[in-house]
Parts: sequence; structure tokens; C-alpha cells
Amino acid sequence: MSHSLGAFSNGWAIDTTAPVAHDPKSPDKDYHPVFKAFLAGSFSGTFSTILFQPLDLVKTRLQNPGQHVVAATVNSRIQPGMITIFVNIVRQEQIIGLWRGMVPSIARCVPGVGLYFSSLHWLKTKLGKTRQDLGAMEAVALGVIARTMSGVALIPMTVIKTRYESGVYKYNSLGGALKAIYKAEGFRGLSCGLGPTLARDAPFSGLYLMFYTQAKQAIPKECLQSPATASIVNFSCGIVAGIAASLATNPADVLKTNMQLYPDKFPNAFSAAVYVHQTYGIKGYFKGAVPRMLRRTLMAAMAWTVFEEITRSIGLK
Repeated sequence: MSHSLGAFSNGWAIDTTAPVAHDPKSPDKDYHPVFKAFLAGSFSGTFSTILFQPLDLVKTRLQNPGQHVVAATVNSRIQPGMITIFVNIVRQEQIIGLWRGMVPSIARCVPGVGLYFSSLHWLKTKLGKTRQDLGAMEAVALGVIARTMSGVALIPMTVIKTRYESGVYKYNSLGGALKAIYKAEGFRGLSCGLGPTLARDAPFSGLYLMFYTQAKQAIPKECLQSPATASIVNFSCGIVAGIAASLATNPADVLKTNMQLYPDKFPNAFSAAVYVHQTYGIKGYFKGAVPRMLRRTLMAAMAWTVFEEITRSIGLK
């Protein structure tokens, strides 16, 4: 893989310089490469989202201030652990409860991938760039801009997803949630936490790409050229990049969760930051970091593997 890479909306690294091979007899020969990437990315993203939704649910519960108040009263613990939250969910909501919020998660992920790639392709066209002459830093910059554009468009789904997972709000459907939030809070309710969301997602794409490429540069070229070790190297570099990028952006994720769950209490990122610091100290900004790192890294590794296999089968690479 070369250094000119794009970054998936969830931090999955994609080779944007690989030549596109077309079989003239293939029925999909007329489809645009970006459309093929959208299909492959959507499938891999949906699959990994469903599989790792429990980790995202636990992360949201850990970051929920209300959850900590209840835990402190019942168990005399200020901060319930990841296992405690997991067990409580299973006890109160059964196993299926671990997949609460899966529908809005998928509704956010699938169009998010499409919007990301569409934005990236449009930006490259405006700059007069092709896959071959797009530099590494240009790829990072375009990835951040494209992620910002898709993040703004999908912020209502992000709000609904967070509230579904928290257990605080009892929505019956996506449509019902949209109507309830708009009726009670207006457009501001559907866009709350936008700042921290962009401060989390946009840098994550760029940071993931940076850590991913730097990790691969440290690997001997012989390992990258060997079919037997190339997939292991990609997998390992993806995990390293996911852990590093997740830690760097976790504070923004904590602020986003607080603002989206309690918009009246936290009308802006500063008020949420003050509350987190005064209540939990610096470590409060890293609440939910473990399940978030697990989810991000495992999703990145799995999505990359699935994406590679699908793109080969549909003639994208």
C-alpha cells in the first residue's frame, strides 16, 4: 500500500492509489470506482457495526453522568466498571439489550460511508487531483474535510444513536425520535454536540491515517511484499493506529456524549468540559476509552479485511 491513502469515516484506511482493474466482460465494468467502494465499504461497515455494537453501548453508558450517580447510590462506587455495566445491561435488558441503538448506528454508518466517499471524490475533482498524484498530507487534509462534511450531515443520527444507547431516552423508532427531539428541542436538539463530534471524528480520520502510514513505514518492505505476512502487517498496523487515534480523540467523545444526553445541562462544550474536570479530574476525559478502543480497532481491522476481499471480488482492485 502506498502512502497516499484515504481514511474511512470510522478510521479505516483505504488505498486510494491502487489501479482499478476492469474486466470488459464484467457486468459492473461501467460502475464508477467510488460507487464500488461505497458498496464494499457499506457492507463491511454494516457487518462490523452489528458485531461490535455492544462495545459502543457500554462506552456510552460509561460516559453517561446519570449512570454514575445511580451506580454510586447502589454500589457505593463513583465509576462503574466496564464489566459492571455489561452485566447490568444483560440482567435488566437481556442479551438483546447489548444491541440497543443498533438501528441508528447502521443508519449513521451506511450513508456516512457514501457521503464520505462522495465528498472525497468531489474535493479531489475540484482540486484537479487524481489518485496517482494525491500526496499523503493532501490525503489527510481531504479526509478531514470530507469527514467534516459527512459529520455535519449526519449529526441528527449521531444524537439519536447516543440517546438510544444511553437508556435514558425511550424512543420507539428513528422517525419517532426525530419528531420527539425536534418538537421538544428544535433544530438545536438535533445538532447538539456537533462541535465535539467533529473534533472527535475529523481528527480521528487524519490521525488514524498518520499512525497507520507511520507504522507501515517502520515495517521492513520484505514483509509488506510477502503475501504470507502482508495481511498480518495490515491488521497489526490497523490496531496500533486505532488505539493511538482513539486515545487522542476520547476527550472529545466524552464531551459529545454529555452534551447529547443532557443538552439543557451542557449547552456547550466548555460547560461539559468544566463539569467533567471538576467531577472526575483529568481521567474523566478518558471514560469509556477501553471499550471505544476495542471497538474502533476491531472494527478497523475487520472492516479492512472484509473491504479487501469484497473489492477483489467486484473488480475494484
